Amino acid sequence: MSTLFIILITIVSILLILVILVQSPKGSALGSAFGGGSAAGMLGGVKRTSDFLEKATWVLVSVLFGLVLLMNVMVGGGTAQSLDQESLLNQELDNSAPAFQTPASPIEGLDLSE
Repeated sequence: MSTLFIILITIVSILLILVILVQSPKGSALGSAFGGGSAAGMLGGVKRTSDFLEKATWVLVSVLFGLVLLMNVMVGGGTAQSLDQESLLNQELDNSAPAFQTPASPIEGLDLSE
């Protein structure tokens, strides 16, 4: 089940990246006002494409957000399960860690009791 969610999230993420990269920057209108733009931008031919790309961006962001939330609820939503795993990990660490022992004297063979 989690593999399906991961595949869907990956596909939506790649589509979202492509849609964002295709969009023209919002600051390009200022450059075209000073003669830096093309004739298509001045005639308004790009307006409909930018509307579609903006709507597609919002739809893909919403789908991605929904998939991530749904995956969290369906696959890994149990807090009791994660707490059990954390307590098992702590128990294993406590059992495997050796106790710290201080040496009898800092230098071997040196008797400090005199």
